[in-house]
Amino acid sequence: MLSDIEIAQNARPRPISEIIESLGIRPDEWDPRGHHVAKLDDRLLTRLQDRPDGRLVLVTAVNPTPSGEGKTTTTVGLGQALCQLGQQAIIALREPSLGPVFGMKGGAAGGGYAQVLPMESINLHFTGDIHAVTAANNLLAALIDNHLQQGNRLGIDPRQISWKRCLDMNDRALRHLVIGLGGSTSGVPREDGFQISVASEVMAVLCLADSYSDLKQRLSRIVVAQTYDGRPVTAEDLQADGAMAALLTDAMRPNLVQTLEGTPALMHGGPFANIAHGCNSLSATRLGLKLGDILVTEAGFGADLGAEKFFDIKCRSGALRPDAAVLVATVRALKYNGGLPRSQLSQENLPALKRGIVNLEKHIENIRQFGVPCLVALNAFPDDTEAEIQVIRDTCARHGVGMSVSEVFSRGGAGGLDLAEKLLRLFESEPADFQPLYPLDCPLEEKMRRIACRLYGADDIALTAPARRQLEWLEQHGFSNLPVCMAKTQYSLSDDPTKLGRPEGFTLTVRELTVSAGAGFVVALTGNILTMPGLPAKPAAETIDIDDNGTISGLF
Repeated sequence: MLSDIEIAQNARPRPISEIIESLGIRPDEWDPRGHHVAKLDDRLLTRLQDRPDGRLVLVTAVNPTPSGEGKTTTTVGLGQALCQLGQQAIIALREPSLGPVFGMKGGAAGGGYAQVLPMESINLHFTGDIHAVTAANNLLAALIDNHLQQGNRLGIDPRQISWKRCLDMNDRALRHLVIGLGGSTSGVPREDGFQISVASEVMAVLCLADSYSDLKQRLSRIVVAQTYDGRPVTAEDLQADGAMAALLTDAMRPNLVQTLEGTPALMHGGPFANIAHGCNSLSATRLGLKLGDILVTEAGFGADLGAEKFFDIKCRSGALRPDAAVLVATVRALKYNGGLPRSQLSQENLPALKRGIVNLEKHIENIRQFGVPCLVALNAFPDDTEAEIQVIRDTCARHGVGMSVSEVFSRGGAGGLDLAEKLLRLFESEPADFQPLYPLDCPLEEKMRRIACRLYGADDIALTAPARRQLEWLEQHGFSNLPVCMAKTQYSLSDDPTKLGRPEGFTLTVRELTVSAGAGFVVALTGNILTMPGLPAKPAAETIDIDDNGTISGLF
C-alpha cells in the first residue's frame, strides 16, 4: 500500500468552488486560499442561523498507545461512508500543530484512504491560524514585560506572572528560562518559559468564541499575573485585548477543505487536549450543523479527556446536543492496556487483550453517563486476528453496544459502510438524552471529584497544599462557577501513565489549579503535564524532505 502522502499526492481533488457550490454557500460568503482551501465568512452562519441543526456525532477513543488509534482517520472515513449512503455529511477536525508533525506522530490529516486534502498544506502552516494565535499570545507577553519596564503601574509581581510565550514547535529547551538579561535597557530579569502554541489559552479562546465581540471579551478576561497584594491582572488591564483580537481576525473564520472522496471538511482551531479542551472551533461545529444533515467531529486523546471536555465544556458553552458517540478502539491499544509491551503488539495475545478490554468497557460506561448512545468502531490493522476481533465483538454484545470493524484506512468510505449504517440505525433506536456530568453551581472541588470518581474510577481526590491555596484564591475572585478542565496523562484513566486498563483503588492528586478565564474554565493539573513537548529520539522531521520539483515527502 502507498504511504499517506503518496496517496494524497496521487489524488485529484475537486476545485474548492465545487465543494462550496454543493453546500449552497454564496460567492460573498467565502474567500479562496488557493485552489483547494476556502475561508468562510461569519455572514454565512448569520444567514443560516434559523436553519435546523443536523445530527452531531462525536468520535472519541479508548486510552491510546503513544502513536494514537486513528480517531481522525475514523472521522474522515465515517464521513465519506455516510456520503456514499446518500447523507449530506460534513466532518469537522482540528488543525494539525507543527509540533506533532515534526515529532512522534507525523502528519495529522487522517491516513490511508481516509484523509483530508491538501495534505501537505494542512500539515505545514495551512492558512496561518496557529501562527496568528502565536502572534497574539506573544504580543500579550511583550506587553507584560514592557509594562514592567515602563514603571509597573499595576503593581504586577514578576514572580506571579503566569502568562508564557509560545511557539508551534516541540522544543524542550524553552520550557524554563530567564529573560531580561543584558542590562536595564533589555527589560526586567525574571523567570519565564514557552509552551507550544496549541496549549495557549488564546487558542482555546479562539475555539470557543462565537463572534468578534465575544472573542474580544474573552481575550480581555485572560488572567496573566497577580499583583503584589494578590489581585488578578488581566489582558484588559494591559489594554491588550483589542490588538490581540485584530491579529486573530482572519483566524476566526473557519477553513473548508475536502476529503479524498470530496466530503466537505471544516478544519479550524486545535487546542491542546490536556491543558485545554481539545476540540475544533465552536464556530466550525455550528456551521457544519447548519450546512449538513450529519456533522462528524472528534475530540483529542481518549474519551476520559476529549469526550468529557467536549460534553462538559464545549457542548455546555455552545448549547450543543450530541446525538451519538463513536468510540474508536484497536486490538493493539487494548493489548497495550493489558500490559503487553509495544514491541509485541503485532502478535496475537488473547490473555493480554482480555486483561486490557476493561478499558473499553469503562469508556462505554462513561459515555453512557452523559446520556449519549455509543457505537464502537474497531480500527482494523493487518495483524489483527479473527480470534482477537471476536473477543471485542463479544464484549460489545454483552454491553448492548453495536460494534463495527472499520477498514477506512485501506478502503476509504467503502470500508466504513457498515459503521455508517449502524450509526444511522442508532439514531432511530436510541435517542440521546444528553446531560453534563455536573452543574456549574456546584463547588470546584466537587466538580473535580465527580470527574475523578465517576469517570476515572478514583476513590477520591487529594489537593496538594499549593492547590488548596489556589482553590481558595479562585473562589475568592469569583471563578467558582466555571467548568473544570482536567489535565492528566492520556495513557491511563488515572493520573499515573503506568496504570493501564481500568485502575482501581487510587486517589487522584491535583497538584495545581489555574484559571483560563478567557476560555471559561479552571484547569486542574495532575501528574506531570508538559505544555511544551520535546522531540523523540528519532523525530519525524528527520524523514521529511523536498525534491527539486517542490514535491514534499516523509509526511507519513
